[in-house]
Amino acid sequence: MGDLKGKKVRVLVVDDSAFYRQSMTSMLSSAPQVEIIGTARDGADAIMLVTKHRPDVITLDLEMPNVNGFVFLRWLMENTPTPVIVVSSQSDQASVFKALELGAVDFLAKPTPRASWRIMEIRDELIAKVRAVAFVPIDRLISKAVSTHGPSVSFKMSDLKVVNRADTIQLVAIGASTGGPTAVQSIIGGLPEDFPVPVVVTQHMPPGFTQYFAERLDKLSQVTVREAHHGDWMESGTVYICPGGFHMTFKHAEQGILIQLHEKQESDRYVPSVDRMFSSATEVYGGQVLGVILTGMGNDGRIGMRKIKEAGGQTLAESEETAVVFGMPKEAIAEGVVDQILPLPQIPAEIVKRIWFQPGGG
Repeated sequence: MGDLKGKKVRVLVVDDSAFYRQSMTSMLSSAPQVEIIGTARDGADAIMLVTKHRPDVITLDLEMPNVNGFVFLRWLMENTPTPVIVVSSQSDQASVFKALELGAVDFLAKPTPRASWRIMEIRDELIAKVRAVAFVPIDRLISKAVSTHGPSVSFKMSDLKVVNRADTIQLVAIGASTGGPTAVQSIIGGLPEDFPVPVVVTQHMPPGFTQYFAERLDKLSQVTVREAHHGDWMESGTVYICPGGFHMTFKHAEQGILIQLHEKQESDRYVPSVDRMFSSATEVYGGQVLGVILTGMGNDGRIGMRKIKEAGGQTLAESEETAVVFGMPKEAIAEGVVDQILPLPQIPAEIVKRIWFQPGGG
């Protein structure tokens, strides 16, 4: 991601509600490095304003009369690829993930279904996301829009021979934030159906969306994917998505390992927390954890990746060439706790290789 270096981020606000257009303009204009270059009430207005002003970032409502957000997104990514943050209602889960597949970088949920001043609750997060995605390289936006499905899997784990070592991986833990939903989909979609260990995922996402995210991944993947619940037993070959608004940790029990969910506290910076998940994983699994840090703003995961390494585990980070926002991987890499840095399409095969990496038959 480019460095702002004092340059103002020029934003176009697109929403059919005059109230929300005014509110979004007010929130964003309060940030010293953000400039509103226009507002649009539908996709047709947005197309004209994009053509005229070439904004750095667009905030986009999806359900609009005339030309809706999806039509506009398709046009945008084909003609003038620009970072888009969807600002949607809680009831629009399916629409949000469709928009992410069409090339939107991230999303925020409006606090209420109807126009309300509670929209101001998202001010700080909105400004942070706008600044984080500004100047994302165009080639990364284009590749994101056209490569939303994981690589095809041409092998099964049973085709490989287990290497019985003391440090054999028993858990894969994945953390992601901005740009993460499609990156996580790419990885989970690239795992074979007989994947032999559990996978846990903390994706920064608001409450109400992780259940749909898990259901969607389950339909698109060969492995079982579900939203985690407090007290779930960890099962091999199952992917557990941490629910929005909670932190996920793990606990030893007589019959196995249990998932524990913890409500967010006012002082929490990141919810769900990648650091908290990674740290708990090392407490329960020791050095048998493979930590994977993907695209995202901020530094969540840096401390957890260090703990994985200190416990004798293994670590991977998404490279700058594919990360929509290189913040989280960059922080972990700078900490000196990443074993290997890879572009996103290579990560699923590397995960498999690090678990069962010797060809079968001998």
